[in-house]
Amino acid sequence: MKKKLLVADDEPKLLRAVTAFLESRGYDVFPAENGRRALEIFGAEDISLVILDLMMPGMSGEDVCRAMRAASRVPVIMLTAKAEEDDVVGGLALGADDYVTKPFGLKALCARAEAVMRRAEGWGAPGQASGGRPAGAFKSGTLAIDFEKNAVTNRGRLLNLTPSELKILLALVRVPGKAYTRDELIGLAMGDDFDGFDRAIDSHIKNLRRKIEDDARRPAYILTAHGIGYRFGGETD
Repeated sequence: MKKKLLVADDEPKLLRAVTAFLESRGYDVFPAENGRRALEIFGAEDISLVILDLMMPGMSGEDVCRAMRAASRVPVIMLTAKAEEDDVVGGLALGADDYVTKPFGLKALCARAEAVMRRAEGWGAPGQASGGRPAGAFKSGTLAIDFEKNAVTNRGRLLNLTPSELKILLALVRVPGKAYTRDELIGLAMGDDFDGFDRAIDSHIKNLRRKIEDDARRPAYILTAHGIGYRFGGETD
């Protein structure tokens, strides 16, 4: 069964080109010329990946991403003409999993899309070094992870984590207390094919803390390892 991809961009020529190329690679592609149309398609179809331009008139890509993230953790790649690192980090903070800066090659975009979908789907076998999940469940305080269902709860409430956030959390809880550098987390959680900058990890960590911590300003689970990166600080039950 073909995977369904949603592509939203207000540039007709680019939208046609991306749609045609992804269709040639065997995907079922739903093009949207604006944000509102993108949300209509998103609500009606079982979408596996969203490729979303952030600079659309009317309803911006940022607003579309927020609306999608409120309802789903489907992988999102943002297309941006903004090359400044802070702008890209801001987009990742909205919940996007990856970004591609315009102009881009169609083969490169397809490769990034496939990499993001692999990260979203491939938790791997138990014991794998690259973020493979252990069997069963993990519990620390009020935080619980069901690895069979890919479900994370805190105080019994199901948390809506993105695929990248899930991968990062899993990498951290594999060895509680171990300090990981940002580059290590990129390799473990996002794969060697991720070629973004290491501040992307900071954006995902910030989102994770906001979702799983009782007080994100005083985290109990995801702690900063000063001069290194991050570690999981909770005690396993």
